[in-house]
Amino acid sequence: MTVRACVSALLAAASLAAGQATAANAAPGREACTALAQRSTADVRVTEAQWQPAGSLPAGPGNAAIAVPEHCLVRLMVNARPSNVPDMGYGIGIEVRLPSQWNGRLLVQGGGGMNGSLLPAVGRVAGFPAAIERGFAVVSTDSGHQGRSAIDSRFGVDQQAKLDFAYQGIERATRESKSVLSQFYGRKADRSYFMGCSTGGREALLAAQRLPLQFDGVVSGNAARDFTRLVTHQIWSLQTVTRIAPRDAAGKPDLSRAFSDAQLQAVSAAVLKECDALDGLRDGMINDHAACRFTPKVLVCGQPGAPAGDSCLTAPQADALEKIFGGVRNARGEPLYGSFPFDTGIATAAWRGMHLGANGNPPANGTLGADTMRNYVLTPPQPSLDPLAFDFDRDLPRTFETAAINDATGTQHSTFAGRGGKLLIYHGLSDQGMSTGSLVRWYEQLTPRAAEGPQDWARLFLVPGMTHCGGGQSTDQFDVLAAIQAWVEDGKAPDRIVAKGAAFPGRTRPLCPHPKVARFDGGDPENERSFSCR
Repeated sequence: MTVRACVSALLAAASLAAGQATAANAAPGREACTALAQRSTADVRVTEAQWQPAGSLPAGPGNAAIAVPEHCLVRLMVNARPSNVPDMGYGIGIEVRLPSQWNGRLLVQGGGGMNGSLLPAVGRVAGFPAAIERGFAVVSTDSGHQGRSAIDSRFGVDQQAKLDFAYQGIERATRESKSVLSQFYGRKADRSYFMGCSTGGREALLAAQRLPLQFDGVVSGNAARDFTRLVTHQIWSLQTVTRIAPRDAAGKPDLSRAFSDAQLQAVSAAVLKECDALDGLRDGMINDHAACRFTPKVLVCGQPGAPAGDSCLTAPQADALEKIFGGVRNARGEPLYGSFPFDTGIATAAWRGMHLGANGNPPANGTLGADTMRNYVLTPPQPSLDPLAFDFDRDLPRTFETAAINDATGTQHSTFAGRGGKLLIYHGLSDQGMSTGSLVRWYEQLTPRAAEGPQDWARLFLVPGMTHCGGGQSTDQFDVLAAIQAWVEDGKAPDRIVAKGAAFPGRTRPLCPHPKVARFDGGDPENERSFSCR
């Protein structure tokens, strides 16, 4: 072979290799997507595998639409089987969205309520770009049943459906989505994350507790963590409010009139007066909640300083608030769940809707709480249960079997933390249903742990004024996805997270890792830089 021919052959080989490399790195497209339809097996059925153009998707009830890039949409059904419950299907529904311009990361998103429907897999982050907008592949699941609504708990009569909701649905969705992702992209994800709030927050904690090898970073918000106990607290609140509620002409208690809006506003104002300035600034937000010593008894009519007119409280009303915020207890006075800090959220529609009801509607404690206790928490289920007859000593042991499979109460994370896993937890101090006291007590028992101060693998951020997963007089918009990524991938532990919110336009605040709180140092009171975490 001549030198010219040799050079030509080498150039041709190099050109061919370059072409092959380009083809190998090209983003998967429509054909690779539709080929996923052939993945069906005896227990895993691919119900959809379609290429989706760039557009927008709803991010769930009450949320603005989210822009999505072009992507492959895959839906699976795992272990579908007949149900003898009307309007109820069994089997784990899974949705996977795989963007053509992938960033090499997977996000499994948590659900909400009792799940039961397949929400779009987008990875919403309030006020910030969703995960799919950032190039994440995103997964969602209905957690093993398809019901009438997100509060439909009737699936609890079925053993497997109950196990799926508790934790097995998340485990299977993680495994199947990782397999789909590997086939589509030709490789595994560089990093895997889990993010959820409420029920999704409980699922996130279970991902770290029961799937310690599967995720690099986990974000849990306002977690329904100790689920069976929070439902027990809902019944406690229902009974407490019922005892003081005025009766109608037929003698039926009207829970919506147990407290007037003016009375709840007076409580909120009194809490602010007592505790707002503990962090060095009166700004309508209570950062140093642990130092707050407010009691509603100071608002009892006739007490010095109590408001005049219809805004003061009766002694039974003040006692009822002490019981609700103090948390459910047994006959010996022993706490069964945890406490709630007095905060501005008591004056919100969210708190009223949970504990009192409004506009002729019963409180959520009497619908969601009671039905969940009847159908899911109790073993065996008791659809005829009168929640007002629930006994916190006699009946509590009937919740233990569900708690064992369902509640995210584990504290040992040696494997998760040992392999570099990071856990970021956030919680609104005005959450109308989830106890701050229970969460803090659990967080302070996590292992492994540092001798003092924030942990190097798990951090808790408490958000003043924020109700369940958002809302309230708060700065409730913060980029937890960016924070967990920076922690996992760049080693930048979140010493503060900058937050904003519609309740305070133009204001920013730092969220601080527990036990630190944001304290005013002077300067612009609307700027987070004027605060330090200490």
